[in-house]
Amino acid sequence: MLQPYYHRDVIEAGCDEAGRGCLAGPVYAAAVILPPDFRNDLLNDSKQLSEKKRYALREVVEREALAWAVGIVTNEEIDRINILRASILAMHRALDGLKLRPEEVIVDGNRFTPYRDLPYTTIVKGDGKYMSIAAASILAKTYRDDCMQRLHREYPVYRWDSNKGYPSAAHRQAIREHGTSPYHRLTFNLLGSPQMEFDFGG
Repeated sequence: MLQPYYHRDVIEAGCDEAGRGCLAGPVYAAAVILPPDFRNDLLNDSKQLSEKKRYALREVVEREALAWAVGIVTNEEIDRINILRASILAMHRALDGLKLRPEEVIVDGNRFTPYRDLPYTTIVKGDGKYMSIAAASILAKTYRDDCMQRLHREYPVYRWDSNKGYPSAAHRQAIREHGTSPYHRLTFNLLGSPQMEFDFGG
């Protein structure tokens, strides 16, 4: 069972990102402020949920959150500033979009940089511990998946409808055969090694 908050009696925003380990497409992040009495037994880290459940929960989060927003950093920006800084920038952009100003920020993972003057806490595997981070993970993941579905229609050869830009063997083989698209992250190891195919969680 996820915890409702990390800091009691403050307006707390949870942040998470999606797409950090991808070879193509933007990185997405979300920030969510849930009501103090929010409860949903189905809410969990987006990676532990089926696609159908993620989209159903997205509707719940958007309807019941006090505030939510999504931030995006493009593949060109990722190549320019590196993926860690891009992931944090996406979270800052999501926080920029909140209609309610938080008093504290809790972030999935172990790296963050200050957002304005707000105190923050990084929490490893926070998306499996706190509801607002789990909610942010669901928004970031589903909105990024929507984006990759749109990009797939432009460049179907890479099968982004199924791999969402992650380094699957088929995705890398398509890069070998057809070259890169305008959406690939050119600073990444796009071709990889046949012995190192794996799926990233972020």
